[in-house]
Amino acid sequence: MPEKSLSDKEQEVMNALKKVIDPELGIDLVNLGLIYGVSIDEQKNCEITMTLTTMGCPISDVLYSMIKKAVLSVPEVEACKINLVWEPAWSPQKMSRFARIALGIRV
Repeated sequence: MPEKSLSDKEQEVMNALKKVIDPELGIDLVNLGLIYGVSIDEQKNCEITMTLTTMGCPISDVLYSMIKKAVLSVPEVEACKINLVWEPAWSPQKMSRFARIALGIRV
């Protein structure tokens, strides 16, 4: 989850991203801990900072398409850029309690 406090519009984007389900794991990207940040500028451009569970994720293009569709569904957001990062590295500890229970993972 993002460390900074989100504006109402940024929180709307996070809520939209909770509807983006990883097709392999069946859990949304927010609960998987893949979304590191959301920011929206004055020109209504949204930047999503995120990671993937693994480098070379075979479904990354599908996820990017799903993310952009979800973000652009938020009123007043006109563009979406995805900033893929590898630091900090993703690990199961980044998942919400809900996601860990759903996947049967003990951390």
